[in-house]
Amino acid sequence: MRVLLADDHDLVRDGIRAYLEARLPSVTVVTASNFQGALALAAAGPGVDVAMLDLRMPGMEGAAGVERMRAALPGVPLAILSGYPCPPELATVLARLHVSFLPKTLSGEALVSMLVEVMDGEIYPPPTSGEPAAGDSEGGAEARPLTRREREVLSHLSLGLSNKEIARRLTIEEVTVRLHLRGIFRKLGVHNRTQAVRHALDHGLDVAAF
Repeated sequence: MRVLLADDHDLVRDGIRAYLEARLPSVTVVTASNFQGALALAAAGPGVDVAMLDLRMPGMEGAAGVERMRAALPGVPLAILSGYPCPPELATVLARLHVSFLPKTLSGEALVSMLVEVMDGEIYPPPTSGEPAAGDSEGGAEARPLTRREREVLSHLSLGLSNKEIARRLTIEEVTVRLHLRGIFRKLGVHNRTQAVRHALDHGLDVAAF
């Protein structure tokens, strides 16, 4: 997995890169400190699998930068990183271009989990005023549906397969399976594999169908 990460703050950029490389052994993180550098990396090979862009780095220019990066990386999952609330006009652009918004207040664990979900096609819209950021909920089930990949993992989980066996069947890394499991547990409000399968069955989710 090749991740493009652009942020003008060295501490943020280096910290996120180190955390991604530690949690996802197969990841390659290429970095830029401004928007022009990010565009250059997007144009260079090999291909980018997912891009994360700081909203306020030099050259970004808000919605204009999002539009330009989407044109440079058509079909590639994109996410905006920001320590500030998302302006309403930008939220409209993000929705139209299928771009996620990831607050910098996320924990490292939540960021990695959400990035994997973004790679699988999940879109995280900006939180509305007073709404907690996705991935920041404390206790209980998170009010978000399972992604397609999470449903696949849960389906294989119901067969009693180990993480290694699930990874082999889905052609993904074992660490990615663990991250999906954390997302499943968080969204269902459970604490282990058995509870996850039981919850799915009790709530009418036919996990064997996926």
